[in-house]
Amino acid sequence: MKRFFAFLVFCAFAAALHAQVVDTTICNILKDPVSFNGKIVRIKGTVSAGFDSFIVKDKSCQSQMNALWLSYPEGTKGKAGPAVLLELQPAKNFGGTYEPVTRTPIKLEKNSDFKEFDKLLSTQHKIDGMCLGCMRYEVSATLVGRLDGVAHAGVRRDKSGKIVGIEGFGNLNAYPARLVLESVSDVSPHEADYSKSDAVAKNDDSATSISQGADAEAMSTASSIRSNSRFATTLDSVQALGVIHQAASAFPPGSPAQIAIERAAGAYGKDAEHTGVLTTFGSANEVSAKDEAQGTRDSPDGVLFQCTLNMGRLHGAAMARAMVHIGEHIADVRTPPAGGPLASLYDKEFQAWAVTVLDVVGSRQNTLTLPGGYLVWNGSWATADQGKLSEGAITRFLTDEELLSR
Repeated sequence: MKRFFAFLVFCAFAAALHAQVVDTTICNILKDPVSFNGKIVRIKGTVSAGFDSFIVKDKSCQSQMNALWLSYPEGTKGKAGPAVLLELQPAKNFGGTYEPVTRTPIKLEKNSDFKEFDKLLSTQHKIDGMCLGCMRYEVSATLVGRLDGVAHAGVRRDKSGKIVGIEGFGNLNAYPARLVLESVSDVSPHEADYSKSDAVAKNDDSATSISQGADAEAMSTASSIRSNSRFATTLDSVQALGVIHQAASAFPPGSPAQIAIERAAGAYGKDAEHTGVLTTFGSANEVSAKDEAQGTRDSPDGVLFQCTLNMGRLHGAAMARAMVHIGEHIADVRTPPAGGPLASLYDKEFQAWAVTVLDVVGSRQNTLTLPGGYLVWNGSWATADQGKLSEGAITRFLTDEELLSR
């Protein structure tokens, strides 16, 4: 009898938990993320895993970013996710306001729907030229999970410009809402159309080697580091920085292009410097309590920059392109342009992609394609049209693919 009573209590408890699932929409969540904080929600949307994004999006929303960040629970070991991720964390010496966060753990249902979902989103598009973070499919699905929401995403500064607050999720902590996945159903793939960019990039092998464009000195430095086991795990990143510096040297000394590329590369500092920039290699698709905790290391400005690079998604010289892109973000956070910080994620991403294209040009790379088939650089474009065509392609990528607005 006692066992039967315990079983009834368990069933009642399970039913109560199920009843707590809130059916809502991405748009409703984006209007007031805090009101959904900690709740288990059910939504429908289109999921994409791009270069520095892992999002559930809905183009019908009227927001600056029409998407939620997506994360798997810790320990999932899924394959889908962003190729790179930059997260900001209060350092040990953070001088602003930090409040510890406690969140209810989520257990993911790893059924056949999830396995299909994860497999589709981790299938890379193959192209002759470089395609950064380009996946073959997006996926429409019904998603259930814990919603984490904040009122103001990103960094908060005082009147002097000092960072005194850090909130938000995903890349640059720019997303005010994050869904930690519990289950997925109604999985429907949509294959991206890369036909136009593929035709242009056919037989383009200019980006197949990480050493493309690197001079003897840069490669010698990387070789010496290779023999030092202490730096073994950062060999590729150090070598990539050599490639970036070489790309900058292709432009006239003191020119805006050279300064922009060197600024991005300089964000990582020198080997002996304690810069607060922490580079790790692996997937960046899981939520972790330690990522929202205060760091255990100091930083020059009280902020730690956690850079995660997925080596399985960054082949050849793509590592250099990824690092210059992230470096531009770090530089913008640490030394905002005159007049104050950039206004939106759209502006930050546009600037980072513009500098990435300059790095591509300096490396004499023929083409660069972004997720969804957006060709943002083609060395065959007429010189007079290159700036306009590249700018237009970046704009379309950010507005149509990433669903960002100014």
